Amino acid sequence: MLDQLKKDAADRMHKSVDATAKELASVRTGKASVHLLDSVKVEAYGSVMPLNQVATASSPEPRLLVVSAFDKTTVGDIIKGIQKADLGLNPIADGATIRIPIPALNEERRKELVKHCKTVAEDGKIAIRNIRRDANDHIKKAQKDKEISEDQEKDLHDEIQKMTDEHTKQIDEILVKKEAEVMEV
Repeated sequence: MLDQLKKDAADRMHKSVDATAKELASVRTGKASVHLLDSVKVEAYGSVMPLNQVATASSPEPRLLVVSAFDKTTVGDIIKGIQKADLGLNPIADGATIRIPIPALNEERRKELVKHCKTVAEDGKIAIRNIRRDANDHIKKAQKDKEISEDQEKDLHDEIQKMTDEHTKQIDEILVKKEAEVMEV
C-alpha cells in the first residue's frame, strides 16, 4: 500500500511537470516554433479539431512558420482558427500553404510573457504541493488507523517532501530556460 502511495504521488507529480512544460512550450518567443500552434482549433468538416488533424506545421526559418493544409478547402478555416487563437500572428494564404511570419517581440511584450510563464510555473508547483498534501493525508490516516508506525509515517513524509522538492526544482529549471528564451533578442 505504501509503495503504491509513493508511486502514485510520483506519477502525478511527473504529469504535473510534463503539463507545465507543455504549456510553457506553447508560449510565444521571438523564434518560430510549431508549438505556438498547439492551442489552435479549426472548425472544419462540421466539427472543431486541433490544427494538427487538418494540416502540418513546420518552421523552415527562425521567423517563419509554414502550415500545409491536407485539403485546400480548409485553408480559410485554418486561417480563422489561427486568428481566433489570439496569438498575435497574421497568417498569409499561399495556395494550400499558409505562411505565418513571426514578428519580433518588443521589451514590454517580453516582460508580459515572462510574467505569464511565471504564473504557469507557479500553477504547476501548486499542483505538486496539492499532490503532496493528498499523499500526506493518506499517510496520516494510515498512521491513525495503526497500519503504519510513527517512524514509518515520518520516513514517508520525508520521502514525499523530497519528491516534491525534486519536481518543483524541475519546474524551476524549465522556467529559467523559457525566461531566457523569451528575453533573448
